[in-house]
Amino acid sequence: MVFAIRGATTVDTDSKEDIIQSTQELLNEIIEKNQIKKDDIVFILFTMTKDLKSTFPAYAARLMGFTDVPLICAQELDIEGALEKCIRVLVLIQKDSVFKPKHVYLKRARSLREDLN
Repeated sequence: MVFAIRGATTVDTDSKEDIIQSTQELLNEIIEKNQIKKDDIVFILFTMTKDLKSTFPAYAARLMGFTDVPLICAQELDIEGALEKCIRVLVLIQKDSVFKPKHVYLKRARSLREDLN
């Protein structure tokens, strides 16, 4: 069975260091809360708002050892009034049994899913 886990976080500045740190924090939280292994992951899709340009969030995942996992990055839609400096993620996993995904929203991105906090 295939399941999708959503998450998002924000950074204070458009810097390589902030994007790497926040992306890794988000992925670690998703992995821990959902008790998933790298082998469970089918692929990970990242999006970032257009104000983030310093590095790819997939690069941060590669630094964590996600070298055999397909990763892709895209730009989030540029909607007026939307949360700025935001990194979003969709992690697709495969499990043999029923699984209830625990979505993770950190920092200012918590406002995107207040029902989960």
